[in-house]
Amino acid sequence: MKAILVPVEESDLLESMLTTALRVGERFGSYIEGQYDRPSLVESWGPEGLGSAAVMESLEQQDQERALRARELFKQFMDGREVPDGGEAAAREGPSASWFEDPSPGNVMIANRGRVFDMIVVGQPRREAVAPRMITLEAALFESGRPIMIAPAQAPATLGETVVIAWNGSTETARTMAFAMPFLAQAAKVSVIAVEEGMVPGPDAPAVARYLARSGIQARAHTVSAGKRPVGEVLLDQATELGADLLIKGAYTHSRLRQMIFGGATSHILAKAQVPVFMAH
Repeated sequence: MKAILVPVEESDLLESMLTTALRVGERFGSYIEGQYDRPSLVESWGPEGLGSAAVMESLEQQDQERALRARELFKQFMDGREVPDGGEAAAREGPSASWFEDPSPGNVMIANRGRVFDMIVVGQPRREAVAPRMITLEAALFESGRPIMIAPAQAPATLGETVVIAWNGSTETARTMAFAMPFLAQAAKVSVIAVEEGMVPGPDAPAVARYLARSGIQARAHTVSAGKRPVGEVLLDQATELGADLLIKGAYTHSRLRQMIFGGATSHILAKAQVPVFMAH
């Protein structure tokens, strides 16, 4: 986890996002790059709002002001914590950071650039706050080919000491676990949680623990029943009981459309998690 990308836009979760990225950077000596999370004009206003040249000029001016503010907030955070500039590509013992200027609009640019990073840190979308946009999370998750780290509302005090794997037997979770091996190798405690009602055909939780043991990672396997409760709720409760400061979860084993309509473990965790969530699809 030597290179981390953070899409930056002023929001109530920005400090948590930057703190989450820095916690990872402190653990792995990572380079952290901030980039303005620039929405397209159509995304911001819709096609009906893009009429006269005067309107376009006004929108572009507002966008430039937001971009400058995003850069200022990123720099203030890193300077306030004495994180050195990491503009030159060189291995370092501790974290470093710099800002990347990209005039291109649209969330797809975050996803495109994310392909040359080990991880993209995004904020947890929240309805009741000035929050990161869901479209940024989805672009990073589905278009970058890289894992994402979802920062919760409150910045984490620690990250990666006690790790819980939300195992459901799926390809998505197996891929996510492979991405997460650097965290698992350094964790003081690892637990594998399987909820019976959320499993798909595949290995069980004890099989995952045996697999990790071959890499020198001692993990305890737990299989629980959800009963009538949502699977996502049970997973989060289990993570809380175990004192987790990082949850590893494959994203959208079932389709996004199905989860939007009927709900699902991924949707529940995206909305309710109070610890950082490491996720891939």
